[in-house]
Order: sequence, then structure tokens, then C-alpha cells
Amino acid sequence: MTAATAGNPASGKAALPAGLLLAVLGVVYGDIGTSPLYAFKASLEHFKDGGVDSYEVLGILSLIFWSLFLSVTVKYVLLVMRADNHGEGGILALMVLAQRSCTGERMRAVLAMVGLGGACLFFGDGVITPAISVLSAVEGLQIVSPHLNEFVLPIAVVVIVALFLIQWRGTESVGRVFGPIMVVWFAVLGVLGLVEVARHPFVLLALAPSYALYVLIHYQWLAFVAIGSVVLAVTGAEALYADMGHFGPRPIRVAWTAFVLPCLALNYFGQGALVLANPAAVENPFYLLAPGWLRLPMVVLATIATVIASQALISGAYSVARQCVQLGFLPRMTVRHTSATEEGQIYLPQINTALLLGVMALVFMFRSSDALAAAYGIAVTGTFICTTILAAVVFRRQFGWSRRLTIGVFGFFAVMDFTFFAANVLKIPEGGWVPLALGFALLALMTSWKQGRDLMLARWKQDSLPLASFLARLPQSRTIRVPGMAVFMTGNPDYVPGALLHNLKHNKVLHEKVLFVTVVNEDVPDLPQESRSTVSELAPGIHRVIVRYGFMQSPNLPRDLLALRDQGVAFDPMQASYFLGRDTLVAATVPKLPVWRLWLFLVMARNAVSATEFFRIPSDRVVELGVRVAI
Repeated sequence: MTAATAGNPASGKAALPAGLLLAVLGVVYGDIGTSPLYAFKASLEHFKDGGVDSYEVLGILSLIFWSLFLSVTVKYVLLVMRADNHGEGGILALMVLAQRSCTGERMRAVLAMVGLGGACLFFGDGVITPAISVLSAVEGLQIVSPHLNEFVLPIAVVVIVALFLIQWRGTESVGRVFGPIMVVWFAVLGVLGLVEVARHPFVLLALAPSYALYVLIHYQWLAFVAIGSVVLAVTGAEALYADMGHFGPRPIRVAWTAFVLPCLALNYFGQGALVLANPAAVENPFYLLAPGWLRLPMVVLATIATVIASQALISGAYSVARQCVQLGFLPRMTVRHTSATEEGQIYLPQINTALLLGVMALVFMFRSSDALAAAYGIAVTGTFICTTILAAVVFRRQFGWSRRLTIGVFGFFAVMDFTFFAANVLKIPEGGWVPLALGFALLALMTSWKQGRDLMLARWKQDSLPLASFLARLPQSRTIRVPGMAVFMTGNPDYVPGALLHNLKHNKVLHEKVLFVTVVNEDVPDLPQESRSTVSELAPGIHRVIVRYGFMQSPNLPRDLLALRDQGVAFDPMQASYFLGRDTLVAATVPKLPVWRLWLFLVMARNAVSATEFFRIPSDRVVELGVRVAI
């Protein structure tokens, strides 16, 4: 993301650089900034049969405004963004933060399931957002001319395919123009809304929450159903928290309160004023808000804005997937860095392909943004609930909030989030099953991988030789020492790597210099280079090396081993040979995993990226020794 170039702002109240605020607008607010394309229209759809009246319009506007204020401004901007994990945000960072404050294993497991559930639903959001955003933007062609209707789907498909095909280039080059485009987008939203509000200032009555309460009390069931569409106005709120580590909280807060929220509110109220003046405009109030000469340029601008919004979600999916790999919930994947200087700009081909296939399936399945709106809310509201639960734990355990205050504040947001979620449950037959099915499938994959890896490591530990015993016998073993340096990868630093035992068994030699290297993934986002590796001498010429990475970092083992020179180990990358064990996994006679979990684990293990590629080890320096492991 371009956000990574910004870094965290200096503390205090110094003026924020304009470039930093532009970057925030270009990355953080793309998703929520394109919600006016469909949120107000989808919410009023439920009242169209009898013709919409002024109280319905004002009530929906009031619900949208107060949802933006309470869910985004109060919950995320003022509260949740205070819960940073060493400066990083996002559902998995919050999960780790909540787990750190708990000592019981059962509670930690429950929090892990909540965090993983939110991450899985985030992936569902990453599939639905490009589909609904691009479709809703291109559907503006129908307003320009009804004859262009047949071109909507093909153009949307071309835009989506092009979006995913350019991902390998990274966002660094195109990111520079994201911010200015989004400034234009929000400015146009605000100006168009302001013009219509000036013509019909009566619409500002919707600022009073009494109109929201009137709709809820008077229409009851119909209003409850409409809430499932109102939540579309706050999609993208999670991005404020997820991108906090790239920008810091202050520029995100300033951009939201000073520019984004006013522009969004003006546009929604402008759409409402237009429908009050011309009820027929309910067919597409967003595009009809613009004068005729501006509608085709608005289609182009909206399409670009939705591409930017989709880009932010796609990049976020890459980051969440890498975090899952580092935390041990997904197998190793190919991680390609698209910037020579910024760690956060990455590209995962497997995730990109999966997202493209998912988005295209949704486009051809639903074929319109109105139909896709039914599938959208479940993923967003589910993630809201997970964030609220985890944030409540953090504020209670780490920030020292009283039980009464925690329940009062986060209980209120939990009720609001569960109401949003329950309203979207009604959409399950119409398409809400899509993100739920995707979320459950991903959760099954992640938990199966975690359980399989834990079982495999336990079996490996059971069959391995303790390192202390091996070192004690080494002087009497008359093992031949040969020139060179051997690097043995081991998951447990207290046991002899299987590759070493096999090398001694077959080659009968041991190198003069031996490194036992263990990679440890810490529950912090980033670790600086100087504190990443530690080394200790076990015997003459034999060292134990622990290399640590944060869950936001991608391993680069040769680079970090080279830093051992500062600690007295003469590491030469051109002379070192890496000995890796290649495990061949088979089902045990009596498997300890359910058959379906075992099958999933074996499929993922066989398709995982090799350790050579994942740790960026030169392939011509690697020796692999096979080991058969039954689980």
C-alpha cells in the first residue's frame, strides 16, 4: 500500500503533511467512500411498493447518519483505534492483543476463534467489495442511456479482470494518484449533495435521531429489514483500524472528521432531498443527483473510485493472509515484494487467483449490484461483532476499564452490531449464504492446518533426539568434520534436526561449522533488524541461532543470518549449505484427526510453498532429505 511510505506521524499537535492526508484518503477511505453508490438506494428499496413518503426518506437518512456517527466515529475512530498492537491495527492484531491479556488456555482459544472468524469474514468482504463496487459504478451507464444496459456486465468483467491482472506490479506506482483522485471524488460527492440540500433544506431534519426512532417504532419489521441495507453505508469502517499501522491514528481521525464524514453526509442528504422533491429518483438517486452533462463523467470517476476501493481490500487481503501464515493458521505461500523499500507492499499470487475466481463467480451469479447487496452485509457485520468482542477484552484487561463501564460501552455497540447482523441474516436465502459459506470454509481450513501442524510437531518431538544428548556424545562418536558451514533448520531448538541425523546416517560427516536455525514468529507486528536474531555457542563450531519475525513481516533468512557477523559468527552466504527436511505426510493407522480435517491438512501440506522459497534461500545452496511422518 502507499500508506507504508507515510510512516507514523510525529506525536503532538503539529500540522499534518498534505501528502500524508492524501495517502490516507487514497487507501483508507476507498471502500466507505463508494458506499453512496448503493447504500441509500438499497435502503429505500424496501419502501418502494407503496411509494416512499417524506417520513420514510428522513428516517432512512437518520439511520444512515447515526450509523456513521456511532459505528465509525465513536466506535472505531475514538475507541477501537486506541487498541494498537505496537502501532498495528486490524482484527488479527487485536486478537493477539486480547490473547496477551489472558492467561487461561481456554479463553485464549475462544479469542483465537473470534479473531479467525473475523479474518475469514474479512476475506469474504474482499471478494464481495470489488464485485458490488465495480458493478454499481458501471450501472450508471443505464442512467446515461437505457440502451447501454447490455454493456454493463461485459465492462464490469473487463475492469475486474484488469484490476487483478495488474496486482503483480504492486500499488507503489499507481498509489501516488490514488489520493488526489479520492479528493476529487469526495469533493464531488459533497458539492453535489450540498447543491441539492440548499434547494431543499427541509431534509436536514433527518439529523434528529427522532426520525430514526420513528421509522423503527412505526414500521417495526420493515424497518428491521431495512437496517440490513443501512449497514452498507458503514462498510469499510474496519479499514480505518486495519490501516492504522501504516499511517498512525491521528491522520485517519483528522481525514474522517474534517473531510470524509462531512462529504459523505452531504451526499446522502442530497440524495434524500432529491427523492423528496422527485420520488421517481429513487431508481438511482446517486447518479440522478448529478446534472445530465455530468453523469457520464461521474460513471468514469465512480469506476476509478471503485477500483481504488477494491485495490485497498485486495491489498488488505494479502496482508491478512500473510499474518495468518506467520501465526501458523495457513500453510506457507509465495510472498512477492513489489517494493524494494517498503515491507508492507506485497503480492500473493495464490490469494490473488482465489479472489479473482471468487469475484468473477459472484458477478456472473448475481449480475447486478442490487442482487449483490443481499450478500454484502453479513461479512461486514460479522467482522464488526468480532472486533467489538475483542476490543471489550482489551479495554477491560489492558486498559483497566471497570466492568460496568466496559459492559455499558461495548454492550451498546454489541447490541447495535448484533442488530445489524440479525437484519442481514434475513438475506441468507437471497445471497447472504455466500460470505457465510466462504467464512466457514476458510475457518475449517485454518483450524485444520493449525491442529495438523500441532500434531505433526508433537509426533516429530516424540521421535527426535534431544540436542543435549547429541552434543554430549559427539566427542566420542569419532564423527568426521569436513570444511564448510551447514545450516540445519529446526522447529524446536532443543532437539536435533531430522536432516542432521539423516545426513550423519548417509554421509557419515559433519561440517566444521554448524548452525541450528529456528525461526520464531512473535505476537508483535514488526521486529527491528538489530533484535531479530540471537546466537549461542553449543560446542566448538556449533551454534544455535534463533531468528524472530513479527506477524507482519516476511522472512528473509540469508539476509538475517548475514547479520550474525556482528555477533562473532563468520557467516559466508556463498559457502553455506542449507539442509532441510522434506516431510512426506501420510495418514496413520489410527489417525488423531477427523477424516475430513486430515484430508484438508494433507491437501494443504502438499500444496504449501517450499521452505526454500518461503525463507528466500538460494535454491543452489539447499540439500533436502526426505522424512516420512504418519499423523
